[in-house]
Amino acid sequence: MCPLTLQTYLRYWFYNERWSCTSGKHEGEHDRGRPSGRGEQRGEETRVTQSAERFGAKTLDGDGRPRYDVVVVGAGAAGLSAALVLGRSGRKVLVLDGGEPRNAPAEASHGFFTRDGVQPGEMLKIGREQLGRYPNVEYRTGRATQASGADGAFEVTLEDGEVVSARKLVLATGVFDELPERPGFRELWGKGVYHCPYCHGWEMRGRPLAVLASPGTAFDRVALIRNWSRDLALLTDGEGGLSGADRRRLDALSVPVYEERISRLEGDPARPGGGLERVVFEGGAALEREGVFHVPPQRQRSGLAGSIGCELAAPVPTVEFVKADPMTRETTVAGVYAAGDAVRAPGQSVVLASASGAAAAYVLNHALAIQDAKDEVAAAPSAKGDLGRAAG
Repeated sequence: MCPLTLQTYLRYWFYNERWSCTSGKHEGEHDRGRPSGRGEQRGEETRVTQSAERFGAKTLDGDGRPRYDVVVVGAGAAGLSAALVLGRSGRKVLVLDGGEPRNAPAEASHGFFTRDGVQPGEMLKIGREQLGRYPNVEYRTGRATQASGADGAFEVTLEDGEVVSARKLVLATGVFDELPERPGFRELWGKGVYHCPYCHGWEMRGRPLAVLASPGTAFDRVALIRNWSRDLALLTDGEGGLSGADRRRLDALSVPVYEERISRLEGDPARPGGGLERVVFEGGAALEREGVFHVPPQRQRSGLAGSIGCELAAPVPTVEFVKADPMTRETTVAGVYAAGDAVRAPGQSVVLASASGAAAAYVLNHALAIQDAKDEVAAAPSAKGDLGRAAG
């Protein structure tokens, strides 16, 4: 007999034991007769019991602590998307929501297919409600304060002191925007001071805007924002060093440069559609603007990644992210995945964060499925010899 490889075993198992998506029965039952009697009843009871164990709620580990397949830390777009995919994969999942979503100050989220213009809090509410369909997914409010262990055997300490165990971790803890500590910046964040033109550019199109950027990135940033408005001004907030070439290019685009340090921003954060009215400089001069686009320095919102040993990267002093494989989303610590704004990406938005969470969940569940199959094959006496030959 040819050696039984794991791939062959999985193919056999998949075609003979998988569930039908339409009926909830094993494939092949539709073609078999339906004998009655105690044997069938016992078989159905066994199937239901196995299904409950496989797709039910949490279990306990050897120390009596809650045991999950995956703990997802963070319940923004990335975390909830990862939890949804994992829940639909039958995984026992704990989702920890530390609150304070990054986009909470914004009036609406944009660019998300079927959810364009939805208020950020409402979008997360819908996501949490949809997780409620899956009894194998547990949602809790609270933070994770510590994580330790290794692939297949992680421990996560919650802020109330409880310790849970998990086979894998997903870190979707996001970043914190370090805005200038001057009046108006924090108050108008998401309401007149914006990070992403793809999220807010359409609403600010054609209006008088400013770009707050350092000299090294100023021209590229201006070139991007003028896609939505040609009424632009560049603010360097007291930072010199703008090259002569960039000055000439900005002058050719009719973009004035203001190098004086900013004293404050003035406006009404409660006004719909953008509350910024003017930028006031330290010398007292004011520039009437209705929006400022600014990419502030960012730091990790949680220290969990670093505490468990994940490598962090800071390509520039103002940006820090968790290093993760761009395809698998696995960090430098095996079994720990990262998603959302906490990792490096082409951009930062709700839809990109959601996609990265789903991508991490796909790869993670695949890894769990392969490990489950290997463990089951190894535990089957009749397959041990074949598995040994296949490994050889």
